[in-house]
Amino acid sequence: MDYKIMAVDFDGTLCFSKWPELGEPNIQLIEYLRSWKNQGNKLILWTCRAGEALDKAVDWCRDQHLEFDAVNDNLPEVIEMYGSNSRKITCDYYIDDKAKLPESVIP
Repeated sequence: MDYKIMAVDFDGTLCFSKWPELGEPNIQLIEYLRSWKNQGNKLILWTCRAGEALDKAVDWCRDQHLEFDAVNDNLPEVIEMYGSNSRKITCDYYIDDKAKLPESVIP
């Protein structure tokens, strides 16, 4: 693959909200992701949202001119490459407001 894959969370990351509400966009992150995708990279929306709440989040992202190559799933070419669809998302980078290391592992 000649591109990188980034998975990004919705609530508290792309959108300053608390589930199930929708809030203000994280403009700085959204602009970065649009630019990153325009460079030929791939984006996955990786969120706990499902059903109607997920549909609203995807529509909200489209309103921000942010389109994803996959939503809560691996990219089709990754599934084909491995011959199955793992529950673990395959990506090079993951952005999430909850992604913090415990102080005990920070050098």
